[in-house]
Amino acid sequence: MSLFEEYDPLKGKMFQILKSDGTLVPGGKPPIDDQETLTLYQKMLFIRLADQRALLLQRQGRFGTYAPIWGQEACQVGSTYVLQKGDWVFPAFREIAATLMMGIPLKNYFLYWVGNEIGSRAPEGINFFPVSVPVGTHPLHAVGAAWAAKLKGDKIVTIAYFGDGATSEGDFHEAMNFAGVFKTPTIFFCQNNQYAISVPRSMQTASKTLAQKAIAYGFDGIQIDGNDLFAVITASKEAVNKARSGGGPTLIEGVTFRFGPHTTADDPTKYRTEKEIEPWKPLEPLIRLRLYLKKKGLWNEEVEQKMTEEAQKEI
Repeated sequence: MSLFEEYDPLKGKMFQILKSDGTLVPGGKPPIDDQETLTLYQKMLFIRLADQRALLLQRQGRFGTYAPIWGQEACQVGSTYVLQKGDWVFPAFREIAATLMMGIPLKNYFLYWVGNEIGSRAPEGINFFPVSVPVGTHPLHAVGAAWAAKLKGDKIVTIAYFGDGATSEGDFHEAMNFAGVFKTPTIFFCQNNQYAISVPRSMQTASKTLAQKAIAYGFDGIQIDGNDLFAVITASKEAVNKARSGGGPTLIEGVTFRFGPHTTADDPTKYRTEKEIEPWKPLEPLIRLRLYLKKKGLWNEEVEQKMTEEAQKEI
């Protein structure tokens, strides 16, 4: 039985490997070794610190309106980790992690947010589309690029990142329908961070999951713990391999949480309370990876301090 059959979204099961306490679920197997886990943890820490710096730069008037990623790092790091050279990434506006994981320098990313369009140009050999601010429009571009590649016989995969709010947009459904009909090698990665600006997930759809929307369009959908790096890597790898071998698209719903504002133009205290945020804090991706690595003897406060100092210097 494939992962997508076992975790059919209509069965009400969410795929998870690494629990919030840093232990594995019964029978859970990490898709990478411990040293690679430490390497990816360091990348995630760098991304969080760079994201915090971007937020400060905006507050100082040196950046334009910025969308912080705090809490969603595992979704992007885990899914881009399994891509190959030649694959295409179609970001929304919160994809600092995907940007850096694909090899685009932080300098380029920051250039975009200070209003310099040079920041929209990916370096030669990196297939990364510019930031898409309109909600839900870019999955169409991801499907179009995937269809073109399929017609040309190129064995590449495209991936589009978007939030739960995008699933309420017509463009999202058009993209899903087209991908299903033409079996394009497309990964739809929905980062379900529980809010589309001030509108909660409960007001987006009456569907029990967002993942099950794939079923109507004739392809696989899966709901995963989006704060679990191991689950994200495993599900993304299976989806990418399936797409590359001609098996068609997949919708991945990564269940996560947006701790910061939607953008720096938003005040989340107007529509959600601290009481709502508190239960999510121990579930966030960096904490559980630290706990896992600590049990392996690979993480302690000194390691954290050294990684932080190196990251801050580079940023």
